[in-house]
Parts: sequence; structure tokens; C-alpha cells
Amino acid sequence: MLIQNHHVDLNTPTGVMRCYVYRPKDTEETQGKKFPAIILYSEIFQQTSPIRRSAQIMAGHGFIVLVPEVFHELNPIGTVLGYDDAGRDKGNADKVAKYLEAHDSDTQSMIDHIKSLNVFSGKIGAMGFCLGGGLAYRAAIHPEISATSCFYATDIHSGLTPSKPGNESLTRTGDIKGELQMIWGKQDPHIPAEGRAKVYQNLVEKKVNFTWHEVNGVHAFMRDEGDRYDAELQLLGYQMAIGMFRRCLY
Repeated sequence: MLIQNHHVDLNTPTGVMRCYVYRPKDTEETQGKKFPAIILYSEIFQQTSPIRRSAQIMAGHGFIVLVPEVFHELNPIGTVLGYDDAGRDKGNADKVAKYLEAHDSDTQSMIDHIKSLNVFSGKIGAMGFCLGGGLAYRAAIHPEISATSCFYATDIHSGLTPSKPGNESLTRTGDIKGELQMIWGKQDPHIPAEGRAKVYQNLVEKKVNFTWHEVNGVHAFMRDEGDRYDAELQLLGYQMAIGMFRRCLY
């Protein structure tokens, strides 16, 4: 399926947020068709080339995909951080400077925009990598998110992304009503076995509808750039995510 893309600047309570939109291209094949949407949350580096390619892959399978600049309050529009020490330090500083409540209002702004699109079919999912996996998990508490795929989601177990007391993502897990898919690398030092166990036990206790997948991979195995990339695991990951979204959103 051919795709097209553009960007849109959305107003949020914490400032203007640029979002990059990817969707099936207007062709004779797609004329009159409507598509479900996926909010795709990036790593701390915002929309890098690997994140853009992830969005294109999902759009090419029949979804409207929105990629927000997750730290829009803290950087000029269009900022992309490098996969280097400076980019990592800046992204990690931004992560602890922005509260989950601001991410919540960002999600609401994106949902409002999606619902205004004339090619939107009515169901919304969320997906993310690393920080974005944690933000996708957070988005899943929104009642309009029907399905969520989280890849090596950081900070859920540790609470490093700050929030108001009693509003932590683990505390809000019981609000997740859609289907949840959790995908982890067993050799990932950012979410060790005890951290994964904490998330798993919480999901069981809160009776969330979820599937749990642990693969022999390191952190960021989906990122098709750098020495952590595992092409076999990446293909498996996309197959699992696309399968769930097609089942739950179509």
C-alpha cells in the first residue's frame, strides 16, 4: 500500500506540538475507504530516521499514524536528538522534566485531531519504543485507546517519568480497558527481570487483557540503526503488533 505524509501543529495545554502524520495514499484503491489510527510514541530522541521508518511501515499496513514530538515544550519544533552521548543526556533530562500529566494532555490533543479526519474509521491504538513504550502504556489508560503495543517500555517499573502522587502509570493500570501487548528483550539492562516482573504482576492483579512476549534481545533491538539492531526480532515484533492492531482496530 502506498503512503503519504504531512505534519500538523496541534495546540496543547503546554504549547504547540508538532505531529508527523503518515497514512495510506489517496488512490483509486483507497478511494472512499477509512482507516484506524495509531499514535506512535518515539524514544527520547523524538522522530529519528528509524522512528520515521517505523511509522511508514505501520501506515503501509493500512493505518493512520501520528508521531508526536514528545518533548515539544522543551525543544524548538523539529528537534531531533542524536544517537550519541549528547543526545542521550538531553533526552534523559527532558524525560524527568516533563510530567506524565502533560503527556496525557498531548494524547488527548492527538485523539481530538484524529477524530476530525475524514479518513478515520473510528478506532485508535497506541504503540511505542523505549520511553515511547512507557508513553504508549500510559496512553492505554485513555478510554478511546482500543489496543496498545509496547516495545521494551522504560520507566513503568521505576517511575522515572514523574507524575503527581497517586497518578503513576502502575497505579493507573486498572484503567486500561483495551488489549495490551508487552514486548521485551531479556538482555535489556534498562528493564531488568525484576522490573519486568513488577509490571507483569501488576497487570495480573489489575486483570488487564494483555499478552506478554520476552525475546532474546538487548535494548532497542527494533531500531534499524546501530549495533543493537536485530533484523529477525524486528520482523517478529512488527508481525505481532500489526496482527493485534488488525484484529482489534479493523
